[in-house]
Amino acid sequence: MTRDPSLVAEPDGPATNPTNASTDDGGRRPGGGDGFVRYLLSKLGGAAISLFMVVLSAFFLFRILGGDPVDALTRDVPTTPAERAALREQLGLDQPLSLQFLHYLQGVLTGDLGESYQYQQPVTTLIGERLGATVLLTGTALVVAASLGLWIGARAGWRQGSRFDKVQVGLSLTLWSAPTFWLGMIIIMVFARYLGLFPINGMVSPHTPPGFWPQTLDTLHHLVLPVLTMASVIYAQYVLVMRSSVLDEKGGDYLVTARAKGLRDDMVRRRHAVPNALLPTVTLVFLQLGGVVGGAILTETVFSWPGLGLLAYQALKIPDLPLLQGTFLFFSSAVILANTAADLVYRFLDPRVRHA
Repeated sequence: MTRDPSLVAEPDGPATNPTNASTDDGGRRPGGGDGFVRYLLSKLGGAAISLFMVVLSAFFLFRILGGDPVDALTRDVPTTPAERAALREQLGLDQPLSLQFLHYLQGVLTGDLGESYQYQQPVTTLIGERLGATVLLTGTALVVAASLGLWIGARAGWRQGSRFDKVQVGLSLTLWSAPTFWLGMIIIMVFARYLGLFPINGMVSPHTPPGFWPQTLDTLHHLVLPVLTMASVIYAQYVLVMRSSVLDEKGGDYLVTARAKGLRDDMVRRRHAVPNALLPTVTLVFLQLGGVVGGAILTETVFSWPGLGLLAYQALKIPDLPLLQGTFLFFSSAVILANTAADLVYRFLDPRVRHA
């Protein structure tokens, strides 16, 4: 057993407890309120810098890729050079790049992301219309993957070297290394083409009768294969991370103490090892909140799921610059905010971070 450092006596005085020790700066402890404020400001400052870099990248990145929106929009329509020049002026593409950037930056600061070239609607409206479908897909996939991955990963780590552990590690490594679009096509071939169990595109079938329950059941039917594709990759990450965390905790002295008290092995795992092993996975959960949204592009494209991922893919083909900038800014902001939330939550869960 390890001794509690808070109860160790100093060489020339009685035992001291850090929570009762005197401190400077008006009696506030290190890692207390002032420490949290500094920590919060540093994380928010880092997030603000990252967001600014994303704003810059969203404007210049898609212009470097090349492609003329006017050519794409007039590809199937006979137009004269004068009409093309008028369209370019209407879209603001005739202005100097510096002036275009200033207009874009002003729009971002005021919440105006411009108007889509192909849909002739505000970008914010299009994002709002498609956001629900993406949240439904990614949220369901994340819940399924986290629930199964953490549970199976904990059992695999606790039973290291067993057949169950070897099978789960092999399966997880395979799924983690598989490209999402390839995995989606395999799933379509097996469950849609060969077995004919599920639809392969869209969110609701055109012939579905109106009404809450028919529409809901049809949406859930369409949701199965996209969720299976996304959850398989995310699940693999959770299994491997949770397994590694449990292995790190297995040799802890507190587990030896728990067994010495007569607790069953299963209870030692559930009540003692798993709660401590969950700490590293908290960061992964919050990272996935942002990363999964961005990773939905491939899945939504393969299954024609009408979310933000499919919207970004369709915008890339023109290129629809305002829509590309808006979706890129949304995806990147989601990742940055999720990372910041992970840092803040981890500080509350792990005392070592609070008092660092």
